Amino acid sequence: MSELNTSTLSDFVLNAEIIFNREMDSIPQTARRSGLFKEIPFANNDGDTKKFTEIDLEEYADKKAEGDQSARASVQQGYSKEGALYRVSKEITVTYEMRTRGKYMDITNRLTSLGKLVPNRMDLDLTHRLTFGTATTYTDKDGESVDIAVGDTLALFSTAHTLRGAATTFRNRVAGNPQVSPGALESMEKMRVENTFNQFGEKMTISADIIWSSEDPNTKYTIQQMLKSTTDVTQSNPGVVNTVAGYRHVMLPRLATDANGGVDSTKAKYWGIASSLMSTAYLGVHEEARLKTPPADGKSNEEFSTDDWTFGTRGGYMIVVVSASWISFSSGDGTA
Repeated sequence: MSELNTSTLSDFVLNAEIIFNREMDSIPQTARRSGLFKEIPFANNDGDTKKFTEIDLEEYADKKAEGDQSARASVQQGYSKEGALYRVSKEITVTYEMRTRGKYMDITNRLTSLGKLVPNRMDLDLTHRLTFGTATTYTDKDGESVDIAVGDTLALFSTAHTLRGAATTFRNRVAGNPQVSPGALESMEKMRVENTFNQFGEKMTISADIIWSSEDPNTKYTIQQMLKSTTDVTQSNPGVVNTVAGYRHVMLPRLATDANGGVDSTKAKYWGIASSLMSTAYLGVHEEARLKTPPADGKSNEEFSTDDWTFGTRGGYMIVVVSASWISFSSGDGTA
């Protein structure tokens, strides 16, 4: 094929979609697949907002004397958080010269790059719920203020979260913000034991199965040593069972980044633990990443002055984090 023209456009578009989908499928989307976020479909014509609410029952049954009517369980609505759909997009051009001079490698490279953009943006937005989790808002890469407070109006990571049905408060940010270590993990687990409640203020058990962190090498290797050692990582006696091997390590490559996805070394030591089962962080996907192609005639989408064809990618989703009890955090900077 020496020239890409309207007669060959349909074949080229088909190939473009294959290239786009192949690249899109190769993107790991670490945050999306981590288990930290629960993914829900968002159908057409369901509006552009959705409210998420916690509902708790009492933790314990009551005694029932012979012949007495059973007591009814109390139900307590927790906090709510509303999410709103938004769309992301990007476009590339295929020039007249590319189409008519056999520059198919340049075209392929542009389409390959296009396939990454929506999945990468989704993963950045998901990860930044943790990156900026000590604040109630952050300014995203488009310069827009994003509300990331949880249902009690506090930051996701706080020392004084509140409950709807009790005066009890709890923390999910460990005191002293230590770097990850066996002792720091023990402190975080102790915090969870003493700070996990339902909306009635009753102690609950939420087993964490994820330990999450940035890609900081020291943090990564410390966690891997803790999880993969066949003995207590602080001593050398053989045959001792590893007591922390039940966690799955999730490394988030975009955790230590700024709003634009650039490196932010001040967040390199961020780490925490979480329960995938009890997570109240939701990703609602309305529009999966897709390729938008020129019309079949090749002319309707040709820019008059430049003769360019335009290819685009689109996606749409919402992200909502309702509450904080499912996740724990340390900034790793040793601050009080």
